[in-house]
Amino acid sequence: MALIDIGLEQTSSATLQDFLVKLCERLGLEHAAYAGMDQSQGDIRGFVTYPEEWVRHYRENNLAKGDATLHLASRSIAPVDWSRIPRSEEYDRFLDRAMDFGIPRNGVTVPVRGPFGDIGMLSVSMSGSADAWARTYARVVPELQVAAVHVHDNVVRAFASPHPGIRPTLSAREVEILQWIAVGKTQRDIGSILAISDRTVEVHLRSARTKLAALTTAQAVARGIKARLIDPE
Repeated sequence: MALIDIGLEQTSSATLQDFLVKLCERLGLEHAAYAGMDQSQGDIRGFVTYPEEWVRHYRENNLAKGDATLHLASRSIAPVDWSRIPRSEEYDRFLDRAMDFGIPRNGVTVPVRGPFGDIGMLSVSMSGSADAWARTYARVVPELQVAAVHVHDNVVRAFASPHPGIRPTLSAREVEILQWIAVGKTQRDIGSILAISDRTVEVHLRSARTKLAALTTAQAVARGIKARLIDPE
């Protein structure tokens, strides 16, 4: 499953749902969910692979109010590992309810912020021991950060109210460095390849992140691919 597949056809709820299912299959996870909020419009849109019974129960009982994963992720720029969330009576009750519907306690929520005040959160979960989850977390988070940007940008493009079109203009050097990052090179590798210092590489990366409204280099690469500024191959 190529992450750019979702952008090659008209994005729909079914397409996004299918993407989440395939993401779980690819990474060996049980469930995935995306929640996006356009703060300027107050709109919230979600896509999940959870059982319909849990989705209905969550909505009817307004469980978002006690969902600490969403509250913390909406204020964070880093992935939120559910196992590290401070426990409270309200959160414990939320986890117990989720377990009753077969939702595992192991999971992570990856936040994404767009240039127009929009926020997206991609959550995944799996059963297993704490040690198994720690290994899985380390393995999947880099790809989840790219996937989160990918899903969020497609949702914004397909469903959100239109914003003034802004196509980022990157310098040739910024594009070149992002391209090397996309194929797995480190900043030190890139410095050696281009005969420039590590610090100069970071300066160009910081500029590219700013122009692409990306909080991380992984997000910048994902948005560069989406804008066809760089080639993922």
